[in-house]
Amino acid sequence: MRQQQDELLQTLKTRFDQHMHRHPGLSWSLVEDRLARHPAALAALAEMEATGGEPDVIAHDEASGSISFCDCSPESPSGRRSICYDHAALEARKENKPRSSAEEVASGMGVTLLTEEQYRHLQTLGEFDRKTSSWIATPPEVRKLGGALFCDRRYGRVFVYHNGAESYYAARGLRGLLSV
Repeated sequence: MRQQQDELLQTLKTRFDQHMHRHPGLSWSLVEDRLARHPAALAALAEMEATGGEPDVIAHDEASGSISFCDCSPESPSGRRSICYDHAALEARKENKPRSSAEEVASGMGVTLLTEEQYRHLQTLGEFDRKTSSWIATPPEVRKLGGALFCDRRYGRVFVYHNGAESYYAARGLRGLLSV
């Protein structure tokens, strides 16, 4: 167990050091200290890593000390694709049900779906989802009408789209956000 934690921390540190533009002015020692005070976060980060998310620090709130990790894999994490939006959508499917939903997977991992604003911020730190797409948190008024939102990057732009919440595609998954 300790060896796995050490390996995860080393992976996160290496990624942190390789992508300083995602967190300018932030030191790894501050991140490591925050993680040491919130050991449950390591389980979520381990799951993000294991499912292909390549988590990295994308924000630091100096007032609260909170540090936000996000999946920074070039494409939607491979271990979290082919899922519909939420449990209600999963239950609504009469046949060819996906294995789960984005909200259920995120909740089970201890992360949240990105909002549109958070997704757009992520896209200022690199180019993500150029071949895939990612479900994002959907406003209740859209969800009440049966829809759900997802984003991707095409033609040098970030697009927000809608689809039926019960839909799922091999190239659509979810990016998680973890605030520690």
